[in-house]
Amino acid sequence: MTRALFIIDVQNDFTEGGALGVEGGAAVAAGITELLERHRGEYDLVVASRDWHSGDDDNGGHFAVDAEPDFVETWPEHCVAGTPGAEYHPDLDTSSVDVHIRKGQGVPAYSIFEGTDDSGASMAELLVSHGITDVDLVGIATDYCVRASTLDAVEHGQHVRVFTDLVAGVAAETSEAALAELGHAGAVITESTVLDEAAQ
Repeated sequence: MTRALFIIDVQNDFTEGGALGVEGGAAVAAGITELLERHRGEYDLVVASRDWHSGDDDNGGHFAVDAEPDFVETWPEHCVAGTPGAEYHPDLDTSSVDVHIRKGQGVPAYSIFEGTDDSGASMAELLVSHGITDVDLVGIATDYCVRASTLDAVEHGQHVRVFTDLVAGVAAETSEAALAELGHAGAVITESTVLDEAAQ
């Protein structure tokens, strides 16, 4: 097998104190760094995604401009390209990241598969070019971008594991529902401790 790690949207605006901060976001950032310190060698490819929205428009209706956000389809302004909110959380060590994906550039985007790397390559193209068969998935938010990215990875024929100890969601109820949906779709819902167990 050829395994990749997908790190979804561990950005300042999605962690505590950010425009759309979720509880536990900083802990997820630190936990992913710890995982990479222990298990980087088990991944043939490490990919990190970021929302990278335009700051001069509503990003295709994604930003609430003329009305209050409904927090389903419309959101407060967040992760505007080049702002501190769009940067990775400082507790996430990105030195081990091979590919950086930017998504939502002028349009709504939840899945890592909706973005491109610096060369313009899509996530689907990168999976093929690197021969990836298995994906472990961590990041923020469980009930939105983690959910969408996992469903797309499964649809692209990957064997997917979601590490529940390294994700954080907007709300407990919707996060639990998302994990149940992902399990039903074929993803393995587990914890990152499986990496330690496999190494023993």
